[in-house]
Amino acid sequence: MEDRESILLKIRSNMEQVIVGKRGVTDLLLCALLAEGHVLLEDVPGTGKTLMAKTFSKTMDLEFSRIQFTPDLLPSDITGLNYFNQKEGEFVLRKGPVFTNILLADEINRATPRTQSSLLEAMEERQVTIDGVTYQLDQPFLVIATENPIETGGTYPLPEAQLDRFFMRISMGLPDKKEELEILNRFQKSNPYEKLKPVCSREEILSLQTQCREIYVSPVLMDYLVSLVQATRTNSQILSGVSPRGSLALLRASMALALIRGREYVVPEDIKELAVPVLAHRLVCARTIDGSRRTAAVMEQILNSVPVPTEEWN
Repeated sequence: MEDRESILLKIRSNMEQVIVGKRGVTDLLLCALLAEGHVLLEDVPGTGKTLMAKTFSKTMDLEFSRIQFTPDLLPSDITGLNYFNQKEGEFVLRKGPVFTNILLADEINRATPRTQSSLLEAMEERQVTIDGVTYQLDQPFLVIATENPIETGGTYPLPEAQLDRFFMRISMGLPDKKEELEILNRFQKSNPYEKLKPVCSREEILSLQTQCREIYVSPVLMDYLVSLVQATRTNSQILSGVSPRGSLALLRASMALALIRGREYVVPEDIKELAVPVLAHRLVCARTIDGSRRTAAVMEQILNSVPVPTEEWN
């Protein structure tokens, strides 16, 4: 098995054959995968959310499923169901697309809350219960959901309980002029995604997940992380702060980012870089105008108000 630096370099290089100028988003997706979390890709239409998720999935030699969420989608369309097989004279399980390694939940906010909630058990406990029988999902298991934050017609906003299940929320962002020219030149005659090949095996991903758990975190940084979370619970602009699930997510994300950056230990910059994508979507602000931009701005204010510890971290 190759060393982790080589594996991560191959993943990034493979992604960059298709995706232009989104190294930061690629690293955040890797953080979520290695820390065993799930990702909500949120941005306006046409920014490459679905292509990013599909390219990330194709780069790994893992099973991949895609669900196009629509208002008429049923929970059983995701989890599967037992049907009566007349030939065999018994009920047989037809597994749904959730039985995979990487699941793309495209436009998740177009499905009804009942259908959205069918993913909660799979995301939190890595299992699915069908007709009273529980089935374990294969590892690794990653949900990448996409949504458009500005469109309201025919959509069902994700409730706070489901948002909290997502390890992080990422915005793709629009390309600058140079990047957009590169996109036009790259896709003018063919789609590079169609020629993409996997460069990373399931065993290598599981090995990286194991290594991620061994990253060292100083007690001083633990205290800093908890101070950030506690500040969200006392801020006057916030109605509901970050839960312990959120603080644990920030810890694991920081450990994963340290591994991706080639370190055996976490530094304060890891925590600061990840605080907004990991914590902002978990906040319920007193003012709901601007949605995600508002919570991100409040989280930035908290980051600036909590003193950053300084010492040797390794």
